[in-house]
Amino acid sequence: MTRSTPPVRQEGVDPIVVGLVSNRLHSMLNEQQTALVNTAFSPVVRESYDLACAVFDSVGSMIGQSSGGTPGHINALATGMRHIASRFAGDSLADGDVLITNDPWMTAGQINDITVATPVFRDGKTVAWFASCCHSPDIGGRILSAAATEVFEEGLRLPIMKLRTADGPDEVLEEIIRANVRTPNETMGDMYAQVAANQVGARSLLRLMDEFELDSIDEVAAEIMDRSEGALRHAIGQLSDGTYDASMECDGFGDEPLTLKVTVTIRGESIDVDYAGSSPQSPYGVNVVLNYTRAYTSFAIKAALAPEVPHNAGSFRPVHITAPEGSVLNCLDPAPVASRHLVGHFLPSLVFEALRPAVPGGLPATSADALWMTVWRGAAIGEEVPFTLTVFGAGGSGGRPSKDGLSTTGFPTGVRAAPTEVLETLTPLVQTQRELLTNSGGPGRFRGGLGQQLQVRRRGSHGWSVNANIDRIDHPAPGTLGGAAGGHGSFVDVATGGSLPRKTLVRLEAQTHVEFRFPGGGGYGSALQRPVDDVVADVVNGYVSLDAAREEYGVAVQYVGPSEATIRPPEHFRVDREETERLRAERH
Repeated sequence: MTRSTPPVRQEGVDPIVVGLVSNRLHSMLNEQQTALVNTAFSPVVRESYDLACAVFDSVGSMIGQSSGGTPGHINALATGMRHIASRFAGDSLADGDVLITNDPWMTAGQINDITVATPVFRDGKTVAWFASCCHSPDIGGRILSAAATEVFEEGLRLPIMKLRTADGPDEVLEEIIRANVRTPNETMGDMYAQVAANQVGARSLLRLMDEFELDSIDEVAAEIMDRSEGALRHAIGQLSDGTYDASMECDGFGDEPLTLKVTVTIRGESIDVDYAGSSPQSPYGVNVVLNYTRAYTSFAIKAALAPEVPHNAGSFRPVHITAPEGSVLNCLDPAPVASRHLVGHFLPSLVFEALRPAVPGGLPATSADALWMTVWRGAAIGEEVPFTLTVFGAGGSGGRPSKDGLSTTGFPTGVRAAPTEVLETLTPLVQTQRELLTNSGGPGRFRGGLGQQLQVRRRGSHGWSVNANIDRIDHPAPGTLGGAAGGHGSFVDVATGGSLPRKTLVRLEAQTHVEFRFPGGGGYGSALQRPVDDVVADVVNGYVSLDAAREEYGVAVQYVGPSEATIRPPEHFRVDREETERLRAERH
């Protein structure tokens, strides 16, 4: 990632002012995000927080981000803003202008991710930008899946353009968007929310500039970025120089798995990350644009080495990321990209695996990684209220160097799962089961986080459909340092038990009942080293079965309570210590 030329600074920026402004900007960004979430129309933004909010200096370098959001949005937005700021340079913008784009190669790598950016004017000059990126509930084309063979099939593509000016919205553009999407009110409503949230941030920034008598924030912003750059370089400098590599496989599309390879080179206070050797770009929509590859790679480096460092353009500078053109991690326009997260979300675990020998404190085992996204559609003739609903869910994260992995917790994305009550209120969908999946966490000294089991049917007598954008069905999360793999995922018809197609449209009969089993995270360290009391606690909590406790952990646990009991407290379980010692001795 090349370093952009920072704005010219005045000598002697007051460090106290820098600290105060930095803290105030952080508060403004959280205020911006709160405004966005509270005014959004779709559950994608309002409940799941599939979004990012950020503030930039006058030339589009990121100064800071809000507390929530996803790395794929915020880090891609950080580099994408340079395209936006340069597209309307000089006097081509005026106070009241708002820009929009969803070009995958300029922003977050997917047609559904819409960026709205607002320049902030003071005395007739652009002094800053506020922007957000949100996953739209629908943007036309195919319902989101990996089945497209060109980006043109995936929806309405908007170049960098004006959404509105001081005179009001571009009504023709709004009509075009409304005419091309399945959820016109939600799609446009979320865009309005993005506009309003940017305005909230801009007003607060101008008040701050008045308070501190600042004509520009570029000098203060440059100091904030330099501090982050220096802190990350210092963290990199604590590592031994060297070259480290790793590879992994993911399911890809159909019967064509993908190989991801990385080489990480540490030189002094900088890191080079190269993805040469990864699979060529796919004919289907699992391809990743370089912007998105950079987003999740830079996140991985910072999370591994210096998670406490404030995140801004400065923290990108020490990390240089490359991938061969035409590869699955640097696809070329017009490659299909709708399900790019099903590959891009693997990159942090891949980078962690490469860095493992170089990081003294240790790094987590591999996670379920790819966020599971299902898009449900009911639009048959006679459907009283047609619906299109995007639902997110997560498997388990990998076991950590001193803790178990987190269950049903998205890593690396952080996107939330909407409550069942919300989904069932908005649509005829019914979640008949939603619970942790026993034995799905990879066995280890520190167990991988559990996946979940989810069953869905619908009310009514009409046919419906689902696109299950899911992974780790064929390639479960491996363990590390002797840990075992997490459980693999599945997507089946409950009545027949037969597997259903992934990453493409599946038409369902009215009475069809489907089940998802989310994958678990990999285990960390040998399961035979897990304390017996921890294994017993897992059995009591339903995380590990009696059989798995014996077979995987070498712990002989017996249930001695009433067989018909549905509540089984700890006192109803007993450990055969002698048998446990024998089992563990046999396997060492």
